[in-house]
Order: sequence, then structure tokens, then C-alpha cells
Amino acid sequence: MPTAGILVIGNEILSGKVVDTNSPYLCRELRALGVDVERVLVIPDDVPLIAREVAAMSKAFDYVFTSGGIGPTHDDLTMQGIARAFQVPIERSESIANRLTRAIGSELNESQLKMAEVPRGAQLVDVGDLWFPVVIVENVSIFPGIPELLRKKFESIRQRFKGVPILLKRVYVKRRESEIAESLNDLLGEFPELMLGSYPKIGEEAFHVLLTLESRDAGYLQDALDALLARLPEGSVHKVE
Repeated sequence: MPTAGILVIGNEILSGKVVDTNSPYLCRELRALGVDVERVLVIPDDVPLIAREVAAMSKAFDYVFTSGGIGPTHDDLTMQGIARAFQVPIERSESIANRLTRAIGSELNESQLKMAEVPRGAQLVDVGDLWFPVVIVENVSIFPGIPELLRKKFESIRQRFKGVPILLKRVYVKRRESEIAESLNDLLGEFPELMLGSYPKIGEEAFHVLLTLESRDAGYLQDALDALLARLPEGSVHKVE
């Protein structure tokens, strides 16, 4: 299955001034598409660091997604970092500059022109009704940090990232995790390819543990679910979804 790394760029994330919602969104969407996210990393606005991490992720994963650092201000350094990662210069895209001029309705100032600078060889992908394209360099898709814009841009190109979707079953259990741990271990012994999660819940009256069973094989998943339900103590299951 295709793999992915997510690189969140911004001092504001590391300082706690802004809460990152982009990487959880991308993780959920990519998982639904069948892409395995294997790393999420948050780094500051630093060109050498961006270059190093982009280069490493690009080699390690099929897809890389960056979030943040592509605006007009002094600390928007993502494009420079990605250009350095692939050892290419930054160039002004006349296509983006023309789009910016049309959108703004006047001649661009230097800060606005900065938004038209992209690594040489970048691919520009039109995004629905948004005037600014998605910029892709090699296997790196470059997204803004503004969550609403990131989501619109991702939705427009999501079909580029298609694997075999992971199927999910949820089992809500009324027993404590310690009471069912042995059953879970036995289940994994019988179904070693199953992705099994166990999440205790505090403050829930109806159940104490949420179990998640995941697989790309529908038959395998159903067999594992049936085996789990047979192992759990009678009357311990609140519901199955």
C-alpha cells in the first residue's frame, strides 16, 4: 500500500499559539483512501530544517504533504526549504502571478509576488473554484496552513492518492480492559494481520472500552469480529458498529 509522511511547518504550532488540525484531517482522509500515514512531524520555520526533513520524507514515503509556511510574510519559508531539498532554484511563476493579479485586481507588491515563487519544475494543479493552485514538487504536495484552504485543496486532488481502503469495525465493551486483555491477545494470535486497537473510556456509563478492528480484507475482518465476540464474556458487549 502507498505510504505517506506529513510535515507541519510553523513556529506557531510549536509555541502552542495555534492548534494543528491539519495533520489529523489528512490522517483520516488518507486512511479512508487506503494510504498508510507512517509519520507526522512538526518543525519550525527554518529553511535548512525544512530542506532536510522534506528530502528524508520524500525518499522514505510514496507521498509527502506539507502544511504551512507559504504566505507572503517573512516567516513563510516552505517553498525555499523544498527547493533546497531537491537542489533546484526558486523561480517566479508567471501563471501564479497572473492569477494573483486577477484575484487582487491591481499590480502586485513585493510581498504578494513572493507568493508566486515556487521551486523550479513544480507542477501546478488547478483547484476547483480556488484561484491559487496546488503546488507539487516531485512527490511532495504543498498545502497552506489555513485549515479551510487545505481541506478544499486536498479534496480537489484526493483521487491522486488511492490505495485499498481500510475497513473498520467498532465493538463497545462493558468490561474493564484488564478483564478482556487475554481475549485480545488470543485474538491477535489467531489473526496476526488484524489491526486491533483498545481504548479505555472514562466517564462513559454505557461502556468501558472501545475496541477497533481494521483490515483491508472484508472477509478476514468479519472472521476476526466473529471470533472476538465469541471470546468476550457473555453480556459484555454494549454494541457493534
